[in-house]
Amino acid sequence: MKLSAATRWGLGIVLGFSLLSVAGSKPDRKEKPESQPVDSGSFGIFVKGQRVASETFTIEQKNGISIVKSQTKEAGGPDSASQKSELEITSGGDLVRYEWSQSSGGSLSVMPKNDFLTEKITMASASKPAEQAFLLPSTSSILDNNFFIHREVLLWRYLAADCKADAGNLKCQQDPADFGTLVPQDRTSARVRVELVGKDKVTIHGSEHELLRFNLSGEDFAWSLWVDPQDQFKLMRVAIPADNTEVVRD
Repeated sequence: MKLSAATRWGLGIVLGFSLLSVAGSKPDRKEKPESQPVDSGSFGIFVKGQRVASETFTIEQKNGISIVKSQTKEAGGPDSASQKSELEITSGGDLVRYEWSQSSGGSLSVMPKNDFLTEKITMASASKPAEQAFLLPSTSSILDNNFFIHREVLLWRYLAADCKADAGNLKCQQDPADFGTLVPQDRTSARVRVELVGKDKVTIHGSEHELLRFNLSGEDFAWSLWVDPQDQFKLMRVAIPADNTEVVRD
C-alpha cells in the first residue's frame, strides 16, 4: 500500500515513530510547533441501528507528550449522563497518566509507580479513594470500556511496532500481535490481539471508502475495526456483532 505524506506524518506524530525516517528521511523537529493537533471529531454509537450515545475526542502532541481527551454522552438531551477521560503517553508509548470521571460522581486515575501501574478509585459515596496496584509495565495500553478513541491509539501502536515503510509502501507482519492492556473500570489487566485483515470497501454515510480492516480480540470479545489509510489511519468504523453495536465516525 502506497503511503501519502499525510499518512506518514500521521503515524509519526502520535507515537514518535516516523515512517519517513524508516524510509531514510528525517523530519526537522525544530519546525514542529509546541502543540500539534493529530485527530479530532466524534463517533456515533449505535445499538440495533439506534443512536444511543456520542463520543467526542481530540488528540494532540505537546512537548513530546500525546494527549488524548474524550467525552461520551448518552443520547437524549443536555442533562444526559456523560463520562470524560484524559490519557497522556510519551512518544515511546509509555503511560504518563490516565484520568476518568462521570457526571453522576466518581472518578479514577492510573499512573506508573516503580514497576507497577497504580489505580486510585474514588466512589461518589466514599470519602477516601481505594488504591490497587497492577504488575504491568508503563507501556501497557489503557483500554477504557467507554471510549473508542483508545482503540485508534492501540491500532497506531500496532502500525508503529509491526509495520514499516519500504520504498514508499506500507508492509506489516502477517502474524497477529499481542498487547498488554489495563481496563480501568473493570480493575483488570488483559492481553488483546490485533490482526491486520486487509483492504475492505465500506459504506459510511452513503459514501463508499476503501479502508483497512483489523480484527481486535480478547478472551471474551471479537471486534472488527476499519481505518482510513489515506487520512492518517484514522478510525472510521467499529463493529461489535455480539452486542449488535456499530460505531461510526460522524
